[in-house]
Amino acid sequence: MLPHETKKYFFDIAEACDLIAQFTAGKTFADYQNDPLPRSAVERQFEIAGEALCQAIRRDANVAELISNSSRIISFRNRLIHGYSTISDNVVWGVVETNLPQLTREVKALLEK
Repeated sequence: MLPHETKKYFFDIAEACDLIAQFTAGKTFADYQNDPLPRSAVERQFEIAGEALCQAIRRDANVAELISNSSRIISFRNRLIHGYSTISDNVVWGVVETNLPQLTREVKALLEK
């Protein structure tokens, strides 16, 4: 069973994943690229997910083994925050399409334990 604090961080990650899915549902890449509102919202939720994962790992290093690509998720968060001027919409959209579903599944499975 997950410690209460870790579970809270996983809840934040799951919520961020759900919001990203909502913000991008029914949208094409062109829709996403041409509208700053969903781009900003998606990037912010990825920042939250990455920071929550980082905090969970700081409290329990074993958490890194529970989430696939945890170091890449945190690196992506850092890039969004610190390298915001070089963010590629293609990269963010690619993460939405290819990595978000797995992260969502893993975090929700851990929350169900």
